[in-house]
Amino acid sequence: MQELARVSTEEFRAKEKFPIAVVLDNIRSLNNIGSIFRSSDAFAVSQLALCGITATPPSVEIHKTALGAENSVSWTYFPTTLEAIAALRAEGYTICAVEQCQGSISLERFRPEVGRKYAIIMGHEVYGVDQAAVDAADLCIEIPQFGTKHSLNVAVTTGILLWHLAAAHLNT
Repeated sequence: MQELARVSTEEFRAKEKFPIAVVLDNIRSLNNIGSIFRSSDAFAVSQLALCGITATPPSVEIHKTALGAENSVSWTYFPTTLEAIAALRAEGYTICAVEQCQGSISLERFRPEVGRKYAIIMGHEVYGVDQAAVDAADLCIEIPQFGTKHSLNVAVTTGILLWHLAAAHLNT
């Protein structure tokens, strides 16, 4: 770890994080959950909210893709996504549903404000972000796509959004 300049799990947990939270709205795949934990570690996410049917650690299947990030990333379970939204809003987060919907902002036009806290809601692999969560969000963001499919894997989408949010802090 030293030659790669990586910090230990304890050092990571103690260090300052980006003001970014990730909300998993009923994610069914343990591999996707693990992958999102790993991306959340890579982009120093402040917290991860696991909601509804989203599985929680400890889990051998989550660990297979998280590779230990389930121990470094701060996470909380909420019975519903609306409860997670209320808790994050109370902490001052701007709530962003990542979903294709009327009035959504295309990712290349979304300019995160440095210092502002953002929570991104990632939806179910088939059904997307629950409509009640979309309605409760402050804004919707979507990734433009140019192929025959109209969606990306939820873990891939999370990584793209996290890079976009974290990159805003790199130029300050």
